[in-house]
Amino acid sequence: MRSPMRGLYAAVAVLCVGPLAAGCGGESKAAEPEEILLQSSAATGPEPFTASTASPGRPPALPRVASAPKSPSGGGVTLRTMSGSAPGLYAGTQEVAACDVAAQAGLLVTDKDKARAFAEGAGVEPSGIGAFLRGLTPVLLRTDVRVTGHGFHDGSAVARQSVLQAGTAILVDQYGAPRVRCASGTPLKKPVPVGARMVTTGTAWPGYRADRTLVVKPAAQPVNNLLLVSVVDNGWIERPSGTTGEDDARPAAIPPVDPDEVFADPGRDEPDDAADPAGAEGASSGPRPSEAAPQPPAEPAAPPAEPAPPVEPAPPAEPGPSAAPQPDLPPGPLPGVPDQVEPEPADPWLPDDAVGAHDTDGGTGVGSDPVATVPEEPAEGDAFRR
Repeated sequence: MRSPMRGLYAAVAVLCVGPLAAGCGGESKAAEPEEILLQSSAATGPEPFTASTASPGRPPALPRVASAPKSPSGGGVTLRTMSGSAPGLYAGTQEVAACDVAAQAGLLVTDKDKARAFAEGAGVEPSGIGAFLRGLTPVLLRTDVRVTGHGFHDGSAVARQSVLQAGTAILVDQYGAPRVRCASGTPLKKPVPVGARMVTTGTAWPGYRADRTLVVKPAAQPVNNLLLVSVVDNGWIERPSGTTGEDDARPAAIPPVDPDEVFADPGRDEPDDAADPAGAEGASSGPRPSEAAPQPPAEPAAPPAEPAPPVEPAPPAEPGPSAAPQPDLPPGPLPGVPDQVEPEPADPWLPDDAVGAHDTDGGTGVGSDPVATVPEEPAEGDAFRR
């Protein structure tokens, strides 16, 4: 059923396009393509709010990320979502902050215009910037994430749709949602849908693929402790929300998911790279059930040098002993006679052996809100397009 909000957006589009069409003699004009800015992990980027406050450190090991499904409308892909409370969504170093929160607050306090613009972009009061920043948690992204970023332009915060590269240092709120990019002091918000016509600006990094970009969905309830993946040993770190690493500890209960399988999609049966839009052939993770290890061909029977003389059948009432199987039968089938020897069974296909270093999408998301196999429907009713 068509949502009221979708109908409202359609009505607004008609109102906006109508005057343009009338001004061009009744000829409609194609909508301008929408831009998405690609921002690498360390680059400050255009129109920053502050200098970088990201702390130097080891980048996280990048896990395998399942690609998003094709959009039903054919306009790209519908981005997958993941809850901000999901274990392993973010990475970090035990007792080390990925961002200097105090320095970030200090840089904004010294520039009133940027402080006012930052508060505008973050949705807070200028007088509450310090408290807002101190309530955030520094982490590192483990996968490329789509957000609404901002640039400081003419004294105001200008929103722009962006993709942040895995390894980017950010500050997240109590719901696990990205709120500040540390390399530029940029306030972050949830992304908004874009149309089918879009272009990317900036420089793409090696391994970037639009269909492997995630949207972080705020957790349904405040998160008391974030479960991070250690960049040192790929183990688990429990970081209380609103702290900068001083209270880090190993979790008492280990999450029931491997850190490398956090971004796998349990709803997909085919290998993730089976249809790589970038053109690379998918790396097979082992034989599929229909491709079990072939048996060696049966050794063909040597053709007889001379035709065998016909054997007179025994009378039906008194079957002769020749009707029983003989141990000295030729190894191959006789011409025109079905093979009576049961073939050897094929080697069983073992999924545990097939899924190894090239594990695809057989993992599962965990947490209070697991990986969405069906992409999130934004409140406006539009799907995120890439």
